[in-house]
Amino acid sequence: MIAWRGPTVTYAVIGACFLVFLISPVSGLNPSYGTGDALLAAQSSYFRRWGIVPAELLGGSPDVLLSPLTALFVSGSWLHLLGNMLFLYVFGAMTEERLGHLEFALFYAGCGCLALLGYAMAHADSDQTLVGASGAISGVLGAFLHLFPRARVTSLFPFLFFLPLRFPAWIVLIFWFVLQWLAARGADSGPGVAYLAHVVGFCLGFLYAWVRFGRGARVKAHPAATEGEGQP
Repeated sequence: MIAWRGPTVTYAVIGACFLVFLISPVSGLNPSYGTGDALLAAQSSYFRRWGIVPAELLGGSPDVLLSPLTALFVSGSWLHLLGNMLFLYVFGAMTEERLGHLEFALFYAGCGCLALLGYAMAHADSDQTLVGASGAISGVLGAFLHLFPRARVTSLFPFLFFLPLRFPAWIVLIFWFVLQWLAARGADSGPGVAYLAHVVGFCLGFLYAWVRFGRGARVKAHPAATEGEGQP
């Protein structure tokens, strides 16, 4: 038997998300989807086929039962993809190391699906398509906060002129969560960022790590500090 080494699930998810995006009509790199109106129509059909439409999901149709899972691998734009994968790369490796490969895979998928379902239930009448791995990655952030609160991360903050500064993970992640929570309170059911899915995913991830490991699982020091770039 070959033992898995390193954050193989994290890298596999990142690779799958990039592959799905590159062959999709959203990337603009696949000539088979055409250009102009034909490309826009293909993108709209793609999102509705593989993403979540709350009104359809909660309507009980068996055709959309797997949409919470497939939506985790669909990205709405290059920026959406790169931002999500950066966060997963920075915080996923250490979380996977602590949980183990199989448990991390189930945890990631579970948080993602439940976060999307939570958003859908809160906007049950919405016909706007919801896609992306943000809910699952938010779950990873929540678990990371409980497991590695003192790990230091490098972040770029717009109001600090994008200077790269290093902070303990608990400061960065709590700040990020508060921003998502405030944004979710002011958001409506129209198109845009599903901040509520971020909040739900983060809370689920933190609670899972807290119940699964308890206070004794927190790591006070780690030989390799976690680093990454991007606005939290």
